[in-house]
Amino acid sequence: MKITETAIPGVRILTPTIYRDERGAFLETWNEQRLADAGLAAHWVQDNFSISRKNVLRGIHYQVIQPQAKLVRVTHGAVYDVAVDLRRSSPTFGRHVAVELTAERGEIFWIPAGFGHGFLALTEEVGFAYKVTDYYSMAGERTIVWNDPDLAIPWPADPALIHQSSKDRDGVAFRDAEVYP
Repeated sequence: MKITETAIPGVRILTPTIYRDERGAFLETWNEQRLADAGLAAHWVQDNFSISRKNVLRGIHYQVIQPQAKLVRVTHGAVYDVAVDLRRSSPTFGRHVAVELTAERGEIFWIPAGFGHGFLALTEEVGFAYKVTDYYSMAGERTIVWNDPDLAIPWPADPALIHQSSKDRDGVAFRDAEVYP
């Protein structure tokens, strides 16, 4: 597995080796020992899966109680995936990393605790799987509005076509968000 650092230290893209033949394909999506040896040790407590239609935007989500590191990947389709640094003490506070994840290429996005996360479905249907290091906390859940001008995330879709839940539409501005120390 190839591990690539991004512009924000700690946020990484993992590219597994995909073995393809006439039957289909095989790839390893998680190997605790191999990734721990690469400095990516984590204890996963929950696996989640969502299905989204094209132009569905989920996020930007995070938890101030029970912060979660995430390991995200696409099982079918493609997404524009974004991690936003919400650690006030970080030199990259307020900056984001964006990557296109596809089932075909098999990329996996490592997002440490202390980051907000969101994604936009780019294909007609997307299967999105992710592991988290802590349990869901309704009391700790927060959402930053997707089109916040201070974050200036260049989402690759016409804003008029984006679909969201009411929770995501009602997210707060970055400047008003409760963030990490």
